[in-house]
Amino acid sequence: MAVERIDYQAGSVKAKGALVWNEKISGKRPLLLVMPNWLGVTEIAIKRAAKMAGDKYIAFVGCMYGEGKTCEGPPTSQEWMMGVRADRVEGRKRVNAALATMVAEANKRGIGDSSKQAAVGFCFGGGNVLELARSGADLNAAVCLHGDLGTTMPAKKGDIKAAVFVIHGSKDPVAPKADRDALEAELDGVGANWQMLDFGGRLHSFAEEETMMKGVAEYNAPAAHQTYRMLDDFIQDAFNKKL
Repeated sequence: MAVERIDYQAGSVKAKGALVWNEKISGKRPLLLVMPNWLGVTEIAIKRAAKMAGDKYIAFVGCMYGEGKTCEGPPTSQEWMMGVRADRVEGRKRVNAALATMVAEANKRGIGDSSKQAAVGFCFGGGNVLELARSGADLNAAVCLHGDLGTTMPAKKGDIKAAVFVIHGSKDPVAPKADRDALEAELDGVGANWQMLDFGGRLHSFAEEETMMKGVAEYNAPAAHQTYRMLDDFIQDAFNKKL
């Protein structure tokens, strides 16, 4: 898999993301924006994007902190994440810039089919993908995996163009059922095309192997296996206008 680090402007910061694709495959492929968790554009995040891209997608790992910054976890990750969340306007600029950069860089290389665009986000990244969809981005599909569901800027009628898929753990303490209920009401209220699936008993970050915060965020292999398969089916159905 080819991995190329890309510098781009994202709101007020100079960002550094990663374009990931199988250079041995010819022809144009759909575009998959991958927004990572609160650790930033880590090597693990890039490897995960490469696995998701396979022979099927051109993937881009977006940067929300600037300079491709990464950290090893709290308290730094909490501080950085909350800094972005505190300014939703700026956060939306950054995630929209990641989407635009993916399209531009894939087109520049002649490898992207920009008529088919999807975004997937993990945890903090899931919240960023929801903000991307709320902002009116021209996406076919937006998938939020055990993400931050709340917002200070709820969508208005007609804002959300993407089909939205939220995959969550029923016992996720980071975004509990009250947040899921609020998101459902928001999506219904604006007439969005959406689906939500709860994995019974699962906590936060169940689809990320490197995660382990006992009682808060715990990887679960069966749920992860199903999650990756279902999100791919969802995205393909969105591309083929079957949702």
